[in-house]
Amino acid sequence: MQYYPFDSRKILYRSKLGALAEGDTLRLKLLLHNDARVHNAYLKLRNDNSENIRELRMQPGGRLEDYRFYECEITLSEGLYWYQFRYTSDYGEFCVTKTETSLGIVSGGGDWWQQTVYCRGYTTPDWLDGGIIYQIFPDRFYNSGTEKKNVPEDRYICTDWYKQPEYRQINEKYTLGNDYYGGDFKGIEQKLTYLEKLGVTCIYLNPIFEAHSNHRYNTADYLRVDPSLGTEEDLVSLIKSAKKRGIYILLDGVFSHTGDDSRYFNSKHRYDTVGADNSPDSYYRSWYKFGNYPTGYACWWGVPSLPETEENDLSFSSFITGENGVIRYWLKKGIRGWRLDVADELPDEFLDKIRLAVKGEGEDNYLLGEVWEDATNKISYGSRRRFLRGRQLDSVMNYPFANAVTDYVKGGSAEKLLNTVLNILENYPPQAVKLLMNHIGTHDTARAITVLGAHDGYVGDRKWQSERVLSAEEYNRGVGLLKLAAVLQFTLPGVPSIYYGDEAGLTGYGDPFCRAAYPWGRENTELLSFYRALGALRRSSPAFASGEFVPIRAESGVFAFLRKRGGSTAFIAVNSGDGTAVTDLPPELKDIKTAFGEKPQGGKLTLSPKTYAVFTAES
Repeated sequence: MQYYPFDSRKILYRSKLGALAEGDTLRLKLLLHNDARVHNAYLKLRNDNSENIRELRMQPGGRLEDYRFYECEITLSEGLYWYQFRYTSDYGEFCVTKTETSLGIVSGGGDWWQQTVYCRGYTTPDWLDGGIIYQIFPDRFYNSGTEKKNVPEDRYICTDWYKQPEYRQINEKYTLGNDYYGGDFKGIEQKLTYLEKLGVTCIYLNPIFEAHSNHRYNTADYLRVDPSLGTEEDLVSLIKSAKKRGIYILLDGVFSHTGDDSRYFNSKHRYDTVGADNSPDSYYRSWYKFGNYPTGYACWWGVPSLPETEENDLSFSSFITGENGVIRYWLKKGIRGWRLDVADELPDEFLDKIRLAVKGEGEDNYLLGEVWEDATNKISYGSRRRFLRGRQLDSVMNYPFANAVTDYVKGGSAEKLLNTVLNILENYPPQAVKLLMNHIGTHDTARAITVLGAHDGYVGDRKWQSERVLSAEEYNRGVGLLKLAAVLQFTLPGVPSIYYGDEAGLTGYGDPFCRAAYPWGRENTELLSFYRALGALRRSSPAFASGEFVPIRAESGVFAFLRKRGGSTAFIAVNSGDGTAVTDLPPELKDIKTAFGEKPQGGKLTLSPKTYAVFTAES
């Protein structure tokens, strides 16, 4: 049998797999053939904060057939590390370096393996493990019909709930992003039974604070809910009613910038405050970055209406993270955590303070960050970030997952999907993995059915997007592929997140078309029933809450794996290919408790093209 010199994903080569807690001892083993005639073998280890490479001599160990192990132990402090191997022999000097799938190959030089080391006290909440997140764009979910007070007169109220969102300025009075459909807190509260039937345990609300656009990412007042959504009392009522059903509320925190039309910047003189834009002597002046910019101040991605904040300014950071600051204020009202917008644009010191504030109101509060790449090795603004080492975020939005699943169900490689999943499990601390927000789409992306159903993949300008409607064939294709994606979303490590309306068949390209109103009375009822069944399936087995991930097959369009926890086992298989596939059932599935999708026969599972199967068992 042929063996690789090293495989970071196998216990044969590592005493512990994945990320480590600081102070843990890790034994690494290099496996070399006797014919290599090895003199000495070394571990090459580098702290990410330094260019210095430390070499540790590896001792000869046991034998495996015609191979010999070379071993060493390391104990590391919190941080990010990189490692390779080197050995000398009768034939010269060689390196063992990392391939794309984490296998080791003998080469003259190449990639390094990553080792994440998190602080020993790193804990994350248990209440969301095994749960389901439901993301709501508040203005577009449900209008309770409750009369609103103190709503600014410059807001355009759309009276047709099913009308496509505007992508152009409506007229001279109503600006872009100023069309409101009337979704509100009371509306969400009235639909809690609907969410409960989906199995939802956490509602993630896009921004709810007073702001002068329907998306509210241009905050005007962090301590006041937007009047179009109702009152603070309405929000508290929603929080309490949801909690009675085992559903908790997560708010969206937008702290890297505010709106220019805000009580803090006040460029439009809407507020009675002396805003930062009104006077150099303003109390809020130090909150912003004035200087040699086209607008006279730094603004988020060059958008003048979104002035950037100076997060490490003592006054601003105290306002957000202090004892009586924004973070704690809303936690005391009963929310269970925060999602941080553009977390990778927030300074480390500020993130540290946010975590202290969140956890200061309860260790079970959840802190989620928006990071689009691998959050363990992300570099932003020239600095390596430490989001998931135990002093900042609990977990992140799982964009690598979303991209990999979307590519796979559209006919991409099962091997690439497996590699993405294993990369995450290898790099991320398990505390973060269990709470990853596994989404297929969000308010920042085109609707899943549109992405999966549109054949050509072409996306034109907003006028084109507003006029482009999926054909019946494209829509049905999108729905079918969404089911495959949702099966993976609900069963792979992490927490599935449904973007409101995906379960009801909503379509649409990018912003604002992905933010249409929920189609009450016009739902795709068959798709909705499918999602409810998935929610029930997820609740039926403890294996989906922090269960071990065991890959079974990833080839020819078939992706199959086990989830195992204690005596609970779940087997999941998806065929995204165009041909029929047959796979053996694992021996762990002796007595099947529940079955979802295709049914097995005689210990074998036959999967037609674009189908799936999920079985659970207890022992």
